[in-house]
Order: sequence, then structure tokens, then C-alpha cells
Amino acid sequence: MRDTEPVEVARPAAQDAKRAARLLHAAREARLAGDRSAIAPRAEIDASWDRVVRSGIDPAQSPESELLEADEIEHRRRGTALSEVMPVLRQGLGSIAEAQQIMVVTDAEGRVLWRQGHSAVIRRAHDICLEEGAAWAEASTGTNAIGTALATRAPLQVHSAEHFIRALHSWTCAAAPVRDPRDGRIMGIVDISGPASTFHPTALALVGSVAGLAEGEIRTRHLVAIERLRAVAAPILCRLGGRALVVDTHGWLAAVTGMPPVDRLPLPKSLRPGRVWLPSLGMCRVEPLPGGWLVQVADGSSDGPPRRVVLDLSRPRGLTIHVVSPVGTWTQRLSPRHAELLYALALHREGRTASELALGIFGDPTRTVTVRAEISRMRRHLAEVLAHRPYRFGEDVEVEVVHPEHPADLLPRSKAPLVVAARRSAEPVETV
Repeated sequence: MRDTEPVEVARPAAQDAKRAARLLHAAREARLAGDRSAIAPRAEIDASWDRVVRSGIDPAQSPESELLEADEIEHRRRGTALSEVMPVLRQGLGSIAEAQQIMVVTDAEGRVLWRQGHSAVIRRAHDICLEEGAAWAEASTGTNAIGTALATRAPLQVHSAEHFIRALHSWTCAAAPVRDPRDGRIMGIVDISGPASTFHPTALALVGSVAGLAEGEIRTRHLVAIERLRAVAAPILCRLGGRALVVDTHGWLAAVTGMPPVDRLPLPKSLRPGRVWLPSLGMCRVEPLPGGWLVQVADGSSDGPPRRVVLDLSRPRGLTIHVVSPVGTWTQRLSPRHAELLYALALHREGRTASELALGIFGDPTRTVTVRAEISRMRRHLAEVLAHRPYRFGEDVEVEVVHPEHPADLLPRSKAPLVVAARRSAEPVETV
């Protein structure tokens, strides 16, 4: 056992790429052997290797995967806004890819939907199954720029031996997520890949910039669609009495009458026409419009509040609360802090005071002002399921917590004492 801390292997410069690759290879072999090494990869690669080792992927396996059928690929292309911005992606990366690499665009599952570039590199890509319809998520192909960028929701460059599967060590790749600016969800990944000899440290910045241009194009198209919806909504709202608003399919406001305007109305994932309970408005009547919804607030409704809550902590970067009401369902994304607070309330159904929550979250019972402010923010959307004095879930609300598969992945970046204690209590006990 070494007493020194591991030395992280930085992203290599072009002139010493071979030396860096040898160091990475040594760090990777030590990890696979279960040894402690004085050499360590970058933090994001190290975390990816941990995930991949736990998933049971064989480093000697082939990167082959079962390809999607051609009609399924076409179906996925038509179902994503990425198809609308492919000209932007090709303009930004196509010339570089044609010169020495290939450009790859995947969907949110890591399935390759588009690919173009240098003909010789495309032929080499066939050997590692980097082709249309292939699966490149971490769970399928181990640590790689596409799959790891999806897992971390952040741009990433993976070079040579940073790849978990040995067959990919002769490749370099840089990838960035493309987010839908209308709801913040990742639509897919844009990537440039090529032989390891084509590595360049600026590739990551380039891919990230082009992804940003694509998001800007989608944002512009969205503003045009909102204006079209506003033209449809204006005469309809003029004829209505009471409170009503028109929003697009993502909840963004186009027009409103009888109530203060909001930027965006939280909508359930599976919104249907009819009577629907919306947490910020109460009972509403919803009708479809071209490109959106007409929402009329039903004042004085006698329908009851939601009765069931599912706190989903299974994905560190996809924390949500799912509320099931007598008339419908809706889902709210959570910040890590709000997830910690709701987890504390789920553990203590009898309720917690602000001081008790401050102790469990910050380890400091005096930080009550912060706790009260965060609870107040949550109650804007969760008032129907959260009670106070003390803070708690309502007595008539059924609460379910969905934990990650591995206890160590429970809110992994949280330092809250109650979360740390929960991770430790779930660890297996070693026996002699």
C-alpha cells in the first residue's frame, strides 16, 4: 500500500501524447487489478471507470452492439429536434471531420443517428461498431466520450487508454451534450472521433461551441413557434371569462388573461385534454391548440389534492419528484439541495423543525434561515403535499423513495450528515 496520494494524469498535449497514453495504460491496468497506484486518471475518467467496473463490462470485450433497424433509425431521427439543426452541426464540424475524423450525432440513449466524415476513418469506425444504429452509452461500450458525456451531462474528451475497452485505445474522441433549451433535457450528443494520432486539445472546446450553436438555433425556432401560438391564442382568450392562459407543449407562456403572467407553467409529462390538477393553479380544464394548450382555471373545485409522491433519487443528475393526484400526475425536477430536504422529510414522516433539518443537512442547527428559504421555494410547487409546523409530508400522502442501485450513488455529491449516514448504513458488512 502506497502512502502517497495518486498523481492525476492530465489531458495530454499533442507533443507528449504517447507518454501520457503509457501512463494512462498503467493507471488503468492497476485499477483493473484492484491495486492502488501512484498514477490516476482525470477525476471524470476515474469516476467513469468506477461505474463501468460495477456494471461488469469486460475490458477485453468487443465494442460491437446490436444495431437498430433502418426504419427505427429513421423514426428516431424524425422524433428529435436534432434533425432540425443538423445543418448547423455539419457546418460547424463537417469540414474538420472530412479532413481527418468523423462527426457522430446520437440520441439521448447514446444510439448513433447520424455519421459523416473521412472515408478511411469511417471504414476504421466499422471495426469498432461506431456506425448508425449502434449503442454507445457507458452501459454498452464502457468509458467513451459519447457515453460518459451522457452519464455526466457535460462535455468530455476521452483519449487512448482512458477508454475502458482495450479495442478503443487507438481512438480519440470529444463529445458534448445538446440540450433542448425549452425544457433543459438532453436531446443527444455531438461527437468527433478519429485515430489517436489525430488528438488535439482544442477539439473539446470546438464540439462544445458547436453544440451551443445548435441549442441557439432551437431557441430561435422556439421563439418563432411561440409567436405563431400567440396569434392563435389572442382571439380565443378575448372571448373567455375568468382565468386562462395559453402555453406551448413545454409550458412556455404565449398569452394570458385574468391572472398575472408567468414565464412557464409546469406541465405533467403525459398531459391530456380534460380536467387536470396543476400544482401551481389547482384544478384546470385543458384543451389542445395547434402547438400548445389552452388552460382554464376551474375556481372553487371540490376535487382533492394529490395523494401519492414518488421521490426518485435513482439518477444523480435526474432527481425528480412525481406526484400522483386523483385526476392526473405531474413531475418536478429537483435541485440537489431540494432532494436532500425532501429525502429528510421522507425519512421522518412525523416531521422536522427547521433546526432539525439544518442539523441533518448542514450539520449546523443554527442555519434555519437557509432551510426556511429553501422550503418556501419548494412549497411554490409542492404546497399540496408539503405541510409545515413542523415541516413534513401531509398525513394523507403516501411517499415512496426510489433509491439508486448502489448505495454509494445516493446523492453522491451530498455532504449532508443524514445522507452520509444513509450511505454507510446500506454498505455491506464484512465478515471474517
